[in-house]
Amino acid sequence: MKIISWNVNGIRAVLKKGTFFELLEKEQPDMILLQEVKAMRDQVEFPFPDDDWNIYWNPAVKKGYSGVAVLSRKPALSEKLGIEIEEHDQEGRVITLEYDDFYLVNVYTPNSQNELRRLPYRQEWDRDFLCYMRELEKTKPVIFAGDLNVAHTEIDLARPKQNRKSAGFSDEERSGFDNIIGGKFVDSFRHFHPDETDQYTWWSYRGGARAKNVGWRIDYFCVSETLMDRVESAKIHADVLGSDHCPVEIILG
Repeated sequence: MKIISWNVNGIRAVLKKGTFFELLEKEQPDMILLQEVKAMRDQVEFPFPDDDWNIYWNPAVKKGYSGVAVLSRKPALSEKLGIEIEEHDQEGRVITLEYDDFYLVNVYTPNSQNELRRLPYRQEWDRDFLCYMRELEKTKPVIFAGDLNVAHTEIDLARPKQNRKSAGFSDEERSGFDNIIGGKFVDSFRHFHPDETDQYTWWSYRGGARAKNVGWRIDYFCVSETLMDRVESAKIHADVLGSDHCPVEIILG
């Protein structure tokens, strides 16, 4: 089972570029998780018959902002939008799908923004989201994936010293990811590539950052420890264009 996650930074723009369909054709995923779709479901026309995929959609209340979606070849046993906390659920950031052996959660974590002005809210989100993951895990193992808006360690971004107080690399945000690992979830990419450097999933549009590979690894698949024996590989598709993020992938046996 191949699962791909991609912050598309606007699904309609990616569809116009053709890169989304190219990814589906080349990789043939069983599920694809999308973040920052920036659209309502009725605004998006996919280049394939609807019955090819089961489509799950959670848009933000604010139009053209945030939003997540999942396309799955296999129908889910159940679907849940949000985490049942009204403050968090206005921005279309979470979809939970239940399958036979696990929960699959698509998440787009809030950005702390310039000068960390939204950091207090981000810390609140991190606590509440992890509590939600732990509650799910009481029933079944969990895979949660998406743009977590944090580079966990210094090898997860190209310029750690210059970004010590930047959104996505503050002590507080990194501590939030420590709590994820301490909560017995595994960063699947680091499990298979513990010391690999220069592996990023997001690049600024400024200064030719992508061409120079001056990037950040902020997109993840985190997996319950009890399910890791089924994870065969984790991969970053850095060659896939169309967004400021690239897709990430895991394969389950």
